[in-house]
Amino acid sequence: MSRASMNHSVRSWRSKLINPVIGKEFRLRMRTPRSMWSLFFYLLAIGVFAFGFIYVTTVLSSQNSAVFDPNRSQIMFYFITAVQLGLVAFMAPGLTAGVISGEREKQTLNLLLTTQQSSTTIIVSKLVASLSFMLLLVAATLPVYSVVFLYGGISPREMLLVFLFFIFLMIVLGSLGIMFSTLFKRTMVSVIVTYGVTLFIFAGTGFLYLIMEQIMAGISRNSASGALDYGWVGHFAAFNPVAALVSIFEPDVTSRVFHVSGGQYHWPLWTEFVIIYLVLSLGAIMTAIRYIRPNYRRKAD
Repeated sequence: MSRASMNHSVRSWRSKLINPVIGKEFRLRMRTPRSMWSLFFYLLAIGVFAFGFIYVTTVLSSQNSAVFDPNRSQIMFYFITAVQLGLVAFMAPGLTAGVISGEREKQTLNLLLTTQQSSTTIIVSKLVASLSFMLLLVAATLPVYSVVFLYGGISPREMLLVFLFFIFLMIVLGSLGIMFSTLFKRTMVSVIVTYGVTLFIFAGTGFLYLIMEQIMAGISRNSASGALDYGWVGHFAAFNPVAALVSIFEPDVTSRVFHVSGGQYHWPLWTEFVIIYLVLSLGAIMTAIRYIRPNYRRKAD
């Protein structure tokens, strides 16, 4: 292959991966003082929580020990992960809930739609550019997590699964945000609906699981035919990100949720979570692609 053809091939792939939409979004999100300060305060919050936990468990501990117990490193890892999960749930919807409706309010969406970029390219580019900043925030917390490895108790596999889980959750929440940003014309409405759905995913699904668990447990105790099998209630927990994240650390949680005794459930809870929300994310992205362009219908005579 000649050098000219190789250069043409490289430029062709570059034009597909870095199109004008994603290039503009990267410059707007990565080269502003707001991005710098957002990264600073995000790391500051994670660092304060992490080192505050070390301070409380050493200096203020009832054991009067100035040495950090290695057995607590796992608890510290769970604590930092829970804080990061909350920050991801708070920031990811806000980064995508106004990307399309904002263009519509600034009256630049029609100009964007008249370019050679397809609807799929516009939606995917907006989503990737929005979540890339969130991915930068998560990756920037690796030095904080490295403190945990100084004391042991955490395997690289658990660390990798946690970060992959965060990336997947960002894609899920970002897909929902960009769908609502496409369906609603006002950014404020899109943001409210996106955060409402996020709140239901985190709190509502857990509440439904607890309610159904209590109802079915009461029915089983009062049943004349003996104990009932209500392991299907565990599927409600599969919709909850917190339960899925806990199942990564504690595989026995899946058996307890599905009421499996004397063995393991056929797949972990987090696997079902990934399958469910992968389908929902693809549906949200396809919906955004479908409705980003106005549908002009001719009126019947």
